[in-house]
Amino acid sequence: MLDPAITIARLGGIVRSEQVRAFGFTRSMLARAVADGRIRRIRAGVFAVPGASALGIDAAAHGGALTCGSALLQHCVWVLDTEAPAHVWVGRNGRVHPHERCTCVSHFFDGATRFGVVDVETALIHLHQCAGDESFFASFESAWRKGLLTGAARARIRDALPQSARWLVDIARPDADSGLESLLRLRLHLLGIRLDCQVRIPGVGRVDFVVAGRLIIEADGKENHDGSSQRHRDLLRDAAASRLGYETLRFDYSQIIYDWASVQPAILAALARVNA
Repeated sequence: MLDPAITIARLGGIVRSEQVRAFGFTRSMLARAVADGRIRRIRAGVFAVPGASALGIDAAAHGGALTCGSALLQHCVWVLDTEAPAHVWVGRNGRVHPHERCTCVSHFFDGATRFGVVDVETALIHLHQCAGDESFFASFESAWRKGLLTGAARARIRDALPQSARWLVDIARPDADSGLESLLRLRLHLLGIRLDCQVRIPGVGRVDFVVAGRLIIEADGKENHDGSSQRHRDLLRDAAASRLGYETLRFDYSQIIYDWASVQPAILAALARVNA
C-alpha cells in the first residue's frame, strides 16, 4: 500500500491535496498521517513532509513557490541582497494567503506556479524582473561557475530576458570567484574599461583583474579575506606585484556594495596614472 509521506516526498515534498488524492489517498488517510506526524498540514489543502525546506513551507503557506534571490540562496548561488524577505511566486492569477509573521514579497509572474523552491533557471529569470541587471548578472555568473547552468539553460534564460538585457548573458563568464567580481566587472564594462580576468602573474599568483597591463584590481569578499593571516598574504602579494611594476587597488565587500562612489574615481585615477 502506498504511503502518503513517501508519495509527497517523491512529488517534491510540498503538495496540494488533489495531487496525492489522485493516488488514492482519502481525506481520512491524510488526516491520520498528519496526526501521526508523518506529514504536516501547511494550510487547507496543502501538505508537506517533515524534511521539506522551511522557506519552501513558508512560501506554500503564502500561496506559491520560493523564487528570486530567496530560491537562489537555497541553491547556494551568490545573491546581492541576502537580507531580503522571502520572495514568493504565486502565478499570474494566484491567491495570497496571509500567514503568521508574513513578510513575503508576492510575485505574479506568468506561468503555472507550484510549491517548494523553483529551479535556478526560473529563479534567475524572476530575479531580473524583480531586482534588475546587477543582481541578475552577479547571480547568473555565480550559478554558471557552480555548474548549475547548461548551455541550453543559458540560452533559454537569454531568450526570456527583455531584448535590452540579453547582452548581460553575452558578456557573462564562468570563472568569476564571487559576485563582487561580477559586479565590479559589469560596472567597469559600462564605463568602457576592458579587464583581463583571473590573470596569473609569475611571483604573485592569480589576481582578479588586470587593466592596461599594469593595474591590478582585487575584489576582496568578506568570506575570503577576513583575518590577519589572509591580510598578511595579501600584503605580500601586493609587494611582489609592486616589484614587477604593477599598481594594486584592493576593495572589500562594503566598498563595492555600499560605497561605489569612492571606488569608481579611485580606479579611474589609477588608470590615468598607469596610462600617463
